[in-house]
Amino acid sequence: MRVYPDQLAKQLTPLKQCYLVFGDDPWLCETTKTLIVSQAKRDGFEETVQLNQESGFNWNELIEEWNSMSLFASRRIIELVLPQAKPGSEGSTILQQLMKSPNPDVLLLISGPKLASEQTKSKWFKVLDTDGVYIPCTTPEGQQFSRWLQTRIRHFGLNLTPDAQQLLYNLYEGNLLAADQALQLLQLLNPNEVISSEQLSQYFEDQSRFTVFQLADVLLNNQQDKAQHILSQLQAEGVAMPILLWGQLKELTTLLQLKQAQETGGLQSLWGKLRIWDKRKSLYQNALSRLSLKQIEVMLACASKLELKLKQQGIEDWTSLSHLCLLYDPKAHHTLAHIDID
Repeated sequence: MRVYPDQLAKQLTPLKQCYLVFGDDPWLCETTKTLIVSQAKRDGFEETVQLNQESGFNWNELIEEWNSMSLFASRRIIELVLPQAKPGSEGSTILQQLMKSPNPDVLLLISGPKLASEQTKSKWFKVLDTDGVYIPCTTPEGQQFSRWLQTRIRHFGLNLTPDAQQLLYNLYEGNLLAADQALQLLQLLNPNEVISSEQLSQYFEDQSRFTVFQLADVLLNNQQDKAQHILSQLQAEGVAMPILLWGQLKELTTLLQLKQAQETGGLQSLWGKLRIWDKRKSLYQNALSRLSLKQIEVMLACASKLELKLKQQGIEDWTSLSHLCLLYDPKAHHTLAHIDID
């Protein structure tokens, strides 16, 4: 059974035999595990055994812990870490066998990095998911992050003005740990006062974390302010220019293919070939509705020039990359497209 972190508290009574906590967000993973362990201790699971599937790990240890009686408590939590989120053939078999021999005095808590879609279709995962709860801990973005932030603000009993909340959003999107620490600090500094954006700016630096793929998404949606913010953050974080150019060339090449197909009436058959699924179709449709074929060709040429500049001269031209991002807005083509980036 899949349950998202913000709904987990409602699903902890009664406890299941197994909990699967996998994801790429450290804060969500840790708080989720803490919530499960806290409820388990309230239910009498007083001892914790920790196992880590490192090199040379013996799966018989898990079997022994599952079947043995505790010396100190009648009920125990077995925390099993899968660093690669892959138990292997032996581990897969053993995990499935354990679920066939349920032990009400043992709670199995398995954790690891984000699962790929094919991993959630594996036999071991399906069996554990049937007998337990799967909590995907992926960093929320956009409106999901906004809702998470508002929930944490209420949790700490803070009173922030709308502009202060927006500033927090801009500062910490993609970094839940830093955002939560910032809110804890605000609780200490201003527990009973209304907090404005001016006060926040005195306390915090920009600690948002973004990826090349997030930049691509906001550009396809023509969210120019956010795109420039993400770009500046990626530069500050030392993201390599070749990675950013790869992302732009990939997206613009895709857009060019889609636009050409749109103009010839063959767009519908191209989505699947380009592996663009329903979740991202709207992003490309937004871009296709506002950009002409000529504009996309100009942008692709601009990206190619930037790549040549980097490879032949070793120049990382962040100004011209910002210029390219602006061209996702068709209005910018009238004032910027003629500017030569050489």
